[in-house]
Amino acid sequence: MTVRVVVAEDQSAVRAGLVLILGSAPDIEVVGEAADGERAVELARGLRPDLVLMDVQMPRMDGVTATGIVVAEGLADVLVLTTFDLDAYVFGALRAGAAGFLLKDADARELIEAVRTVAQGEGLIAPAVTRRLLAEFAASSRPARPERGTGAADPARLGVLTPREREVLSALGLGLSNAEIAVRLDMAEATVKTHVSKVLGKLGLRSRVQAAVLAQEWGV
Repeated sequence: MTVRVVVAEDQSAVRAGLVLILGSAPDIEVVGEAADGERAVELARGLRPDLVLMDVQMPRMDGVTATGIVVAEGLADVLVLTTFDLDAYVFGALRAGAAGFLLKDADARELIEAVRTVAQGEGLIAPAVTRRLLAEFAASSRPARPERGTGAADPARLGVLTPREREVLSALGLGLSNAEIAVRLDMAEATVKTHVSKVLGKLGLRSRVQAAVLAQEWGV
């Protein structure tokens, strides 16, 4: 399967580099480029890519706002690319429903693998900051749910999950991939994907990354 990507980055040189790197992968096709958030949303609506690689600091419309629109309209998954690790941009992107978060200092291999991972339906946060980010988010006073009313902030909501789904939520809180969860819980990877989808649906979450944050906040 070819992953169709829109690259949103306001710095032309950086954007060209990202396009060059992604274009070198045989299973990735860059179908559009945007220099600001508004254009990123327009391209996502018109092209319906599999994924938008989204910078956060852009003119006209920032990447966090654009991410919220793209996710809310179900246009594509969003992988946020930024120079920052732990700041309001990251938290905002998570609340907006970003499926992944990667630092700009990631090398070409990491970038390509991140795109593939998110396109396969698995959330991703840069390995260097995964547990720091989740712990910081959970310890902060910021809401774990999205701002658009699709989250579940009350721990009592855990009651809607089956015991197995709670185990999957716990594994998500550790930042594990579907393959790692399958090994940990001794089940098929396809079954894990089904459980993850049910967890997200029951808790009203947009991404597995949000589920991981929620698991940390609730101490699951």
